[in-house]
Amino acid sequence: MTIERYIRTIAGSLILISLALAHWVNPNWLWLTAFVGVNLFQAGLTNWCLMEDVLKKLGIGSSGCCGGKEESKDSCCHKQ
Repeated sequence: MTIERYIRTIAGSLILISLALAHWVNPNWLWLTAFVGVNLFQAGLTNWCLMEDVLKKLGIGSSGCCGGKEESKDSCCHKQ
């Protein structure tokens, strides 16, 4: 899975979780939804995403199917 898909999955999960918590626990959980939305908005404008940096430091995800490395005939990108 690419790092972009990880980011979309995490952002979507956080939004759904915060909406459920706001509905059943406390409306202040909507601030988490706003925080995720603002971060997605600024990432679209600046092409910089904090979650991407965090995931890269954790060694999760890649920028492409081969992790940004040059593709060879035997790489994962050519195996189907």
